[in-house]
Amino acid sequence: MKQLIPPAKQLMEQRMTNETTDFPTQGKCSCGAVEYQLTKKPMFVHCCHCTYCQRETGSAFAVNALIEHSNVHIIKGAITSIVNPTNSGAGQTIVRCSTCHSALWSHYGAAKERVAFLRVGTLNNPNLCPPDIHIFTSTKQAWVQLNDGAPVVEEYYRRSEYWPEESVARYKNALEP
Repeated sequence: MKQLIPPAKQLMEQRMTNETTDFPTQGKCSCGAVEYQLTKKPMFVHCCHCTYCQRETGSAFAVNALIEHSNVHIIKGAITSIVNPTNSGAGQTIVRCSTCHSALWSHYGAAKERVAFLRVGTLNNPNLCPPDIHIFTSTKQAWVQLNDGAPVVEEYYRRSEYWPEESVARYKNALEP
């Protein structure tokens, strides 16, 4: 029996299989004191429109590439971590450059330190990681137009409905001790 794939998941499978030859890739903070390398393509990319992301970034949204922390390597520089509040109350750890304090990635949720929510804007080529989904759009700014073909959800979502199977497997492996 052939398994039917929901249209949103089918689109994600297609997007995730394109352009994997650009990895590994690198990124850096604003001042250049910290440089890092991603050794694999991220599992999934969120464009988050929640009010916390808006306030933290001073922008209308944050674009975060979810990747196993083991695939993020500091090439040079020193980082520092701070804990910020979240809607869940669990907080998030934001990793920043020790010099310019640019946010590089965060850790939060069930994955904690095992998965990095990497700030796509810190990549040398942010075009490598377009959003795979827009989340928490119930609080997006009215002037933001979402017409890039990525799924749009009002709050959060179920990974099984949107993530490619390979990415779900990677995420589960990252959570194993």
